[in-house]
Amino acid sequence: MSDCIFCKMIDGVIKADIVLETDSVLAFRDINPWAPTHVLIIPKRHIPTMNDLGPDDTKLMGDLSLAARKVAEREGVSKNFRTAINCGRDGGQEVFHLHMHLLGWPS
Repeated sequence: MSDCIFCKMIDGVIKADIVLETDSVLAFRDINPWAPTHVLIIPKRHIPTMNDLGPDDTKLMGDLSLAARKVAEREGVSKNFRTAINCGRDGGQEVFHLHMHLLGWPS
Protein backbone atom coordinates (compact mmCIF):
# COMPACT_ATOMS: atom_id res chain seq x y z
CA MET A 1 0.00 0.00 0.00
CA SER A 2 1.36 3.37 -0.99
CA ASP A 3 0.56 5.12 2.31
CA CYS A 4 1.72 2.34 4.67
CA ILE A 5 4.87 3.31 6.60
CA PHE A 6 5.96 -0.33 6.90
CA CYS A 7 5.54 -0.93 3.17
CA LYS A 8 7.72 2.15 2.60
CA MET A 9 10.37 0.58 4.84
CA ILE A 10 10.18 -2.66 2.86
CA ASP A 11 10.59 -0.67 -0.37
CA GLY A 12 13.53 1.31 1.08
CA VAL A 13 11.71 4.64 0.79
CA ILE A 14 11.93 5.10 4.57
CA LYS A 15 15.11 4.04 6.33
CA ALA A 16 14.77 1.42 9.05
CA ASP A 17 17.33 0.04 11.50
CA ILE A 18 17.09 -3.46 10.05
CA VAL A 19 17.99 -6.40 12.29
CA LEU A 20 16.98 -9.28 9.99
CA GLU A 21 15.68 -9.65 6.46
CA THR A 22 14.51 -12.76 4.62
CA ASP A 23 12.51 -13.29 1.45
CA SER A 24 9.24 -12.99 3.38
CA VAL A 25 10.04 -11.01 6.56
CA LEU A 26 11.66 -7.75 7.63
CA ALA A 27 12.67 -7.07 11.25
CA PHE A 28 13.74 -3.65 12.49
CA ARG A 29 14.18 -1.75 15.76
CA ASP A 30 11.12 0.06 17.08
CA ILE A 31 11.61 3.86 17.20
CA ASN A 32 9.74 4.03 20.55
CA PRO A 33 11.06 0.98 22.46
CA TRP A 34 9.18 -0.40 25.45
CA ALA A 35 12.05 -2.70 26.47
CA PRO A 36 15.86 -2.76 26.13
CA THR A 37 15.33 -4.78 22.94
CA HIS A 38 12.21 -3.91 20.95
CA VAL A 39 12.09 -5.17 17.38
CA LEU A 40 9.13 -5.22 15.00
CA ILE A 41 8.87 -8.21 12.68
CA ILE A 42 6.65 -7.74 9.64
CA PRO A 43 5.67 -9.73 6.58
CA LYS A 44 6.90 -8.18 3.35
CA ARG A 45 3.42 -8.60 1.93
CA HIS A 46 0.92 -6.04 3.15
CA ILE A 47 -1.63 -7.66 5.46
CA PRO A 48 -3.57 -5.10 7.54
CA THR A 49 -4.44 -7.22 10.61
CA MET A 50 -4.48 -10.80 11.87
CA ASN A 51 -8.13 -10.89 10.80
CA ASP A 52 -6.94 -10.56 7.20
CA LEU A 53 -4.86 -13.75 7.32
CA GLY A 54 -6.03 -16.69 5.26
CA PRO A 55 -5.37 -20.42 5.21
CA ASP A 56 -2.46 -19.87 2.81
CA ASP A 57 -0.67 -17.67 5.36
CA THR A 58 0.30 -20.50 7.71
CA LYS A 59 3.90 -20.59 6.43
CA LEU A 60 4.19 -16.82 6.64
CA MET A 61 3.17 -16.84 10.30
CA GLY A 62 5.74 -19.56 10.90
CA ASP A 63 8.33 -17.36 9.18
CA LEU A 64 7.45 -14.51 11.57
CA SER A 65 7.84 -16.80 14.59
CA LEU A 66 11.16 -18.25 13.42
CA ALA A 67 12.42 -14.73 12.66
CA ALA A 68 11.51 -13.73 16.23
CA ARG A 69 13.55 -16.61 17.60
CA LYS A 70 16.52 -15.70 15.40
CA VAL A 71 16.33 -12.01 16.35
CA ALA A 72 16.16 -12.91 20.07
CA GLU A 73 19.28 -15.06 19.67
CA ARG A 74 21.18 -12.36 17.75
CA GLU A 75 20.19 -9.67 20.25
CA GLY A 76 21.23 -11.78 23.26
CA VAL A 77 17.74 -11.97 24.77
CA SER A 78 16.79 -15.53 23.84
CA LYS A 79 16.13 -16.46 27.50
CA ASN A 80 14.09 -13.35 28.36
CA PHE A 81 11.71 -12.15 25.68
CA ARG A 82 8.08 -12.05 24.70
CA THR A 83 6.20 -11.49 21.48
CA ALA A 84 2.90 -9.75 20.88
CA ILE A 85 0.65 -9.10 17.90
CA ASN A 86 -1.99 -6.44 18.40
CA CYS A 87 -5.14 -6.65 16.29
CA GLY A 88 -7.38 -3.67 15.61
CA ARG A 89 -7.42 -0.19 17.05
CA ASP A 90 -9.04 -1.33 20.33
CA GLY A 91 -6.48 -4.14 20.50
CA GLY A 92 -3.64 -1.60 20.51
CA GLN A 93 -2.69 -1.77 16.82
CA GLU A 94 -1.38 1.60 15.60
CA VAL A 95 0.06 0.68 12.19
CA PHE A 96 -2.30 -1.36 10.05
CA HIS A 97 0.31 -3.69 8.59
CA LEU A 98 0.50 -6.95 10.53
CA HIS A 99 3.52 -6.91 12.84
CA MET A 100 4.93 -8.83 15.76
CA HIS A 101 6.61 -7.03 18.65
CA LEU A 102 9.63 -8.76 20.13
CA LEU A 103 10.46 -7.30 23.54
CA GLY A 104 13.56 -8.61 25.27
CA TRP A 105 15.69 -8.14 28.34
CA PRO A 106 19.34 -9.18 28.72
CA SER A 107 20.12 -12.02 31.16
